Amino acid sequence: MPSPPHGPQLEKANKIRSEETPMIIALEEHYFDADWNAQADTPRHSPRPDTPFLRRLSDLGEQRIKEMDEAGIDLQVISHAPPGAQGVKDADSVSWARRTNDRLHAAIQQHPSRFAGFAAVPTSDAVTGADELERAVGSLGFKGGMINSLTEGPFLDDKRYWPIFERAQALDVPIYLHPSDPNPAILSTYYKGYAETHPMFIRAGWGFMVETGTQAMRLVLSGIFDAYPRLKIILGHLGETIPYQIARIDEALSRDTPMKNFREVFSEHFYVTTSGFFSTPAMQCCIDEIGIDRVLFSVDWPYASNVAGVKWMKECAMTDSDKDKIFSGNAKRLLKL
Repeated sequence: MPSPPHGPQLEKANKIRSEETPMIIALEEHYFDADWNAQADTPRHSPRPDTPFLRRLSDLGEQRIKEMDEAGIDLQVISHAPPGAQGVKDADSVSWARRTNDRLHAAIQQHPSRFAGFAAVPTSDAVTGADELERAVGSLGFKGGMINSLTEGPFLDDKRYWPIFERAQALDVPIYLHPSDPNPAILSTYYKGYAETHPMFIRAGWGFMVETGTQAMRLVLSGIFDAYPRLKIILGHLGETIPYQIARIDEALSRDTPMKNFREVFSEHFYVTTSGFFSTPAMQCCIDEIGIDRVLFSVDWPYASNVAGVKWMKECAMTDSDKDKIFSGNAKRLLKL
């Protein structure tokens, strides 16, 4: 298992920042594996065209590190861009995830002081997916797993998927729930007519939040955290709107249902990142509602700008110690960096 950055490695990473600046760890930073197009579950997911953006997304070396250095980011925790393993044909998803995790591991080994990884976790067979998560964590040194939503079939609260969460608890690593395009039935019902004219409406503009926020809420309601009381989940984009609604959610669910403590369960098991959401009022809401120890810095590179994300965080009106927690302290603790 590769060692986390320490000693000379950490000193090397720290050269790009001054002693007065906290270490900066960004942990929802994406890449694209070259083999994905060959295994994509078409027609549900179209192959990615060769574009300058895709070439940046595919880079695991010079270009990525150059942009990190320009912003002062010391370490990226890298994960496959959506839909990842959830967009690969079921018959191929396990073998694809294994090969992909091996290739990402090799790239991390080339830059161990700058990169870490979240494993691609296949969900077509949850027991096999759990085994791959264990291999990636135990043998490759990954810091957790990434699941890119599920756009067809049952939600993640279905017990067929629980072996993955059970294994994550046993390994003491988080599962990062990342959005993907909404369920096809939802696309037709909620977004018909606008998916073509305003494609970000179904994605980062609204659809991603609805899709992943619903996944997270269903996990809380399912009782999975009673079964696995040490399970940890990460949500990007400042919690996919849940922290801003949590007071009303908590009150409403307590009226006439068995869920009397939504806020307590959510705040105990979920972490949120700033990925692609550089809003001080929104972040302050998260801090007020779930606590600063649950908020972690992320950029969502290359979909969002490293420079913009770091600049925003540095200019936020908060104490240096609080910035240090968000920039790296909370991530060090959660991911054992």
